[in-house]
Amino acid sequence: MTLLSASASAPVRTVKTVSSTVRTASTFSSPSSFRRPQYSRPAPQPPSLEVSGLLSKYASITPPRPLNLSTLLSFGRPLTPESVLASVNYALAEIPRRLATRVRSLEALPFIVGTNPYVANTLNGYRESFRWVATHPPVTNLADNARFAEQLADLVQSHANDIPTMAKGFQECSRYMSPAQISTFLDRAITNRISVRLIAEQHIALSQALENPDADTSYVGVVDMKCSPKAMVNMCGSYVSELCEATLGATPPVIIDGHPDATFAYVPVHIEYMLTEILKNAFRATVEQHMKYHSSSRSMPPVTITLSPPFSRQEAGHPSTYMSIRVRDQGGGVSQANMARIFSYAFTTAGRGAEEGFDDGGGGGPYAAQHVGGSAAIGSGGSGEANLFGEITGKGLQTGLGTIAGLGYGLPMSQLYAKYFGGSLDLMSLEGWGKKFRFRIETSLDILETGTDVFLKLRCLDEAGDFTI
Repeated sequence: MTLLSASASAPVRTVKTVSSTVRTASTFSSPSSFRRPQYSRPAPQPPSLEVSGLLSKYASITPPRPLNLSTLLSFGRPLTPESVLASVNYALAEIPRRLATRVRSLEALPFIVGTNPYVANTLNGYRESFRWVATHPPVTNLADNARFAEQLADLVQSHANDIPTMAKGFQECSRYMSPAQISTFLDRAITNRISVRLIAEQHIALSQALENPDADTSYVGVVDMKCSPKAMVNMCGSYVSELCEATLGATPPVIIDGHPDATFAYVPVHIEYMLTEILKNAFRATVEQHMKYHSSSRSMPPVTITLSPPFSRQEAGHPSTYMSIRVRDQGGGVSQANMARIFSYAFTTAGRGAEEGFDDGGGGGPYAAQHVGGSAAIGSGGSGEANLFGEITGKGLQTGLGTIAGLGYGLPMSQLYAKYFGGSLDLMSLEGWGKKFRFRIETSLDILETGTDVFLKLRCLDEAGDFTI
C-alpha cells in the first residue's frame, strides 16, 4: 500500500551469509566456493545475567501501569525545572516497563521465528535499550537531565527502522505463525512502540523547551494545543503530490472544505503519519483510475478533504471531544473481495498473491496492495529483496516514528495511531471498477465518480481528562 514500487533496474546478484556480508569475486576462485549453500542459522544469544535479572524484576510488577495522558501533559503545565525533573523520573520508571514487555514478547515467539536474523537483531536492540534505561542512575539536576535527554533521543533514533526490520523477519517466517498470530503480535508491538516513543519524545521536547524560553508556547511537549488540520493537510499533500508526480507522472488537485480554520490539541507527527498514508492511497488510486481511461491528466478528479470542527458527545457519562477528517477520492473504490483485507498487514499473504490469484489485474488500486504490494520492499527472494532499506529510507516518509514504505502497513498502522487516543479510522468504498461498467466507458463517466471515503476521528487531547493508554 504505497506509491512506491520496486526498482526498475536489474537486480544485483549477490551471495549472502547470515551476517549479510557480500562475498567478493576472489571468494569464488576456490573450488570450495561451489559447496551447497548453508541456510542454517545460529540460535540467538541468550540475554546476559544482568538483563535476565532486570527482566524478572520488571515482570514481577503486575499489572503494568497504564499511560496517563493527563500526567504527561501536567509536566508542561507550567513548564518549570521541577516539572522537568518530575518528567525524567516518570520516563525512567515507565519506559523500562514497556521495553521489558516488548523483550518478553519477542522472547516468547516460536524458536524458529526467534532465530531469524531480523527478529533476533530487533530483540537484541530492545534488550540493550532496556538495560540502559533500567540501569540508568536517578537524574537529580538539569545538567544530568540534559545529558539524559540527548542520549534518550539517540536511543529513539536507533529504533527508527524496527517495524520494517521485523516485517522482513515475519515475512520470511510466515509459514511458522498464522496471519492472526502475526497480526496480534504486531498490533501489540506497534502500540507498545507508540507509548514508549510518546513518553520519550514528550520528555525530550519538554527538556528542550526549558532550555529555549522562546519556543512555541502553543506546544506542551509534543502536543500542539492549536494543531491546524488544514496546515497538516497542506504539508502532507505537498509531499505526497511531489511523490505522486515523480512516481506516476501526474497528481490530482486537492480541495479542502468544511471548516478549514478549526484547530484542536493533538500530536502533529501522529497526524502527519496518518494523513500521509491516507493521501498516498487516495492520490495513487485517483491517478491510476484516471489514466486507465484517459491519456491526459487534464480534468483529473480532485481529492477532497473535509474538516469538521471538534464536537462533544456523551460516552459513559463523560464528554469527549473529537476532530473529524474525511478524505474522499474518485479512484474507483475497493473491491468487495479486498475490503476484508485492507487493514491486514502485508506479510500475511505477501509474495503469495500471484499463486493464490489475488492479483487478478482487476484492481483494488493501492488498497489491494495491502496483501501483495509489500513484496517489493520486504523481499520475497526476488529482485526487490536487495532494495529493502533503499526503498524504505530513500523514498519513504521520515517522521521520527520510523519509516514505512512499500510494506502495506499504512492503513493498519494509521488505524492503530487513531485508536491510540480513543479515536477511529474507518473506510467506506463505492466500488466502480467492475467489468460490468467497462462497456459504458465510451459514453459515461460514472465510473470516475466512484471511489473511497476514509473517515478519521481524533480525540482532542486537552479535554481527554484522565484518559489512560
